[in-house]
Amino acid sequence: MSLSPLTAVGPIDGRYARHTEPLRAHFSEQALMQARVRVEIAWLRALAAEPGIPEVPDLTPDATDFLARIAAEFATADAERVKAIEATTNHDVKAIEYFIKERMTQNPALAAQIEFVHFACTSEDINNLAYALMVREARDGVLLPAIAELVEPLTGLAQALAAQPLLSRTHGQPASPTTMGKELANVVTRLQRQLRQIESLPVLGKINGAVGNYNAHLVAYPEVDWPALATRVIKDLGLEPNPYTTQIEPHDYLAELFHCLMRLNTVLIDASRDIWGYISAGYFRQRVVAGEVGSSTMPHKVNPIDFENAEGNLGLANALFDHLAGKLPVSRFQRDLTDSTVLRNIGVAFAWSLIAYRSFRRGLGKLEADPERMQADLDANWEVVAEAVQTVMRRYGIESPYEKLKELTRGQRVSAERLAAFIDGLEIPPEARERLRALTPAGYVGLARELAERLPER
Repeated sequence: MSLSPLTAVGPIDGRYARHTEPLRAHFSEQALMQARVRVEIAWLRALAAEPGIPEVPDLTPDATDFLARIAAEFATADAERVKAIEATTNHDVKAIEYFIKERMTQNPALAAQIEFVHFACTSEDINNLAYALMVREARDGVLLPAIAELVEPLTGLAQALAAQPLLSRTHGQPASPTTMGKELANVVTRLQRQLRQIESLPVLGKINGAVGNYNAHLVAYPEVDWPALATRVIKDLGLEPNPYTTQIEPHDYLAELFHCLMRLNTVLIDASRDIWGYISAGYFRQRVVAGEVGSSTMPHKVNPIDFENAEGNLGLANALFDHLAGKLPVSRFQRDLTDSTVLRNIGVAFAWSLIAYRSFRRGLGKLEADPERMQADLDANWEVVAEAVQTVMRRYGIESPYEKLKELTRGQRVSAERLAAFIDGLEIPPEARERLRALTPAGYVGLARELAERLPER
């Protein structure tokens, strides 16, 4: 059976392949190979530029360009060649080393440098930097733009509905009113906070040998400042050096990133459920998509499938991120291999997140507010202004204000007329009485409108 979106084992390369395609350039097997090649060549070029290593001659411009093209032009045919070598070595990083050496034999100017490919390196020197490149570039180039694409319309919706009164529900029961825009603004600010942390997290790397001490390096070239050389290589790759490691970079930064993504995804799960509820209550309608079917038997249905899809896939992403964050920083003594297979699933967690972000964004694009439906619920629940009445009563020293309003309203529907009669019987200043008499559920929203309209930019 040939591989296609219809025959793929998993849905991220099957049913959802069109959504996850941008991640292939970062997390496919070929992408991992290419990242390893980039790291190996960066190390070789640094060795050639180090005055204290005369056995590696300076690279000519032609040789430098040749090496750069091995990495930049790494294609499927090259990946297939690496796999063929790996079939013999049974070691994926050693296969990369042999592949680069094989290519270098095609350029006579590189003959003296061939045996310095992978010099003094453990496989993890290459792997940790390769994964760091993949994670940083996928975060910055795919995931963050996808999040921005949903935050932007969510922000627009919050501001457009800043003044739209909405009956709150605390414990599922009618509560002090808010506005729809303010509730969406709450989500936006929560997302913005996590985004700032995700963007600012450093991506770390190391290239310091078999147990992190430059053991072999120092024996071969004791006069070279190996930590300084490693720092230059790592920074040139756009990463931050971690000077204290075992054989592996301990992956703490990955745990930090995954926990941030989990929190952002949890905010979106919360928002998906609330918007689902607002659709169910009729506060939002969904635009009908021509040709789309909501139910196989009930023709009238327009289901909130995008938010349901987002919620489900965010849960899958978070389950993976949770395992990755909990497992990767744990390695027996100076290194065990349990992280190797787990690291290969970072792209899977990113993929479930990306699928969810696109579903959520698609769902937002279908929403249309129904002000009349929201107003009807407010008009049916005059008891929610009891909070304001008893608070004013407290101000003017009326005895047992909370208890009196509790007797009037708890578990009961209160009409505007009944509430007005209660207010008229209060011994409070006339201006306070008029202010309470003028109060309606729709007008009892505090600073909700202003807060939504002042929604800060990131």
